[in-house]
Amino acid sequence: MSTEDESPEETGPAADPDEEFLRFWRERRVCLLATTRADGTPHLVPVGVTYDHATRTARVITGGHTAKARHVERAERPVAAVSQVDGRRWSTLEGVATVRREPEAVRDAEVRYAERYRQPRENPARVVIEIAVRRYLGTVRPAG
Repeated sequence: MSTEDESPEETGPAADPDEEFLRFWRERRVCLLATTRADGTPHLVPVGVTYDHATRTARVITGGHTAKARHVERAERPVAAVSQVDGRRWSTLEGVATVRREPEAVRDAEVRYAERYRQPRENPARVVIEIAVRRYLGTVRPAG
């Protein structure tokens, strides 16, 4: 039988080049948030992080009275980074941070947190730190 009459093998749609990166940021793991104190020194704390690749937004839920929220609100240039590591695999997201207090923004962040981790405990003083991601570092990064 001649192979020239055979059609090429069908292939499915191309795999999302960012899938490994997205999967890494959906896996349940403790992350680290870095903010800057008023004296310019770094403040690094363990947190839960969610990431929305469509909007390039990382979110951290926390109490409005926490040092991390105060650092972002008081900073002249509120930059922040979140990072996670798994052996040799690691990823850091850097960008401009904003504290959001609007109930709909907090509720959205809580829903996202529950999907990655667990339902957060009740906290009427909760806020969300949103990071508009501008830079990706690490061994696990989005394509391009």
